[in-house]
Amino acid sequence: MSTSNPITEQVREKYAAVAASSLSSEATGVRAVAEAFGYSPEELASLPADANMGLSCGHPTATANLRPGETVVDLGCGGGLDVLLAARKVGPTGKAIGIDMTPEMIARATRNADQLRAKGEALNVAFHLAPMERMPLEDNSVDCLISNCVLNLAADKSAVFREMARVLKPGGRVAVSDIALKKKLPAELAASVAAYVGCVAGALPIAEYERLLREAGFAAVEVVDAGKDLNAYAEVEGQSGCCSPAMAQPVGEQQWVAAGQSCCGSGAPADVHAGLADLLARYDVNEYAASVRVFAVKPG
Repeated sequence: MSTSNPITEQVREKYAAVAASSLSSEATGVRAVAEAFGYSPEELASLPADANMGLSCGHPTATANLRPGETVVDLGCGGGLDVLLAARKVGPTGKAIGIDMTPEMIARATRNADQLRAKGEALNVAFHLAPMERMPLEDNSVDCLISNCVLNLAADKSAVFREMARVLKPGGRVAVSDIALKKKLPAELAASVAAYVGCVAGALPIAEYERLLREAGFAAVEVVDAGKDLNAYAEVEGQSGCCSPAMAQPVGEQQWVAAGQSCCGSGAPADVHAGLADLLARYDVNEYAASVRVFAVKPG
């Protein structure tokens, strides 16, 4: 699980802090973020509160057209929110698999699945600690790939897209929620670790997103603006306790800065949008970025 990419390590560190925090659907702001991006109050109430940490930018299980008996994989599964919902759709004859590079997230997702099993729910789920670029899955073994606001965090998105094409069966499909850019970010946002970890600064332009998917071998590629308000992330501000230290580190030739945000020591919340909230107060992120629905098919 080691990597030489500093920003990847900082993403891992930040999300580990989120996984260890008390962020959950029990917090009004966290619940509000999930509902803003399409989850119903009934769906959230049916799951362990810890499955939701306010990290969504869409609702991929609602658009994936999952069917009983299918194998579905969630890239960057976090606390298991989408895996658990997907498992209900594919049923006991199908399988829902979560992939995440953060041990703390895998542990949290496993606990949430165990809670549902303890209540008698038959869930055919599995969680794997692995990077998206190297999934521990066989070639041509997956019917559907979903992901919720995670692909933008990948340092090598082309490698992720190639890996997605490898594991999908011929005719398999992608139904992803993500952040993509409508136009170039202001310099402060583009150089901010808070904005990268908060799923904005690492996002691809919409046209490039489509191009890279096609280059990886996908057809019927669509990246559609969902029209959601990204300012919803400000709702999470102040919902939890302290997290990881402020982040400022060079990545290649670019200096990533924390935009004045110090997480611990300032009492800022243990969520990935803590530093981003200050930037959102000064920039309308909706002018530059969009919550998108991404669809693609592996040719048969």
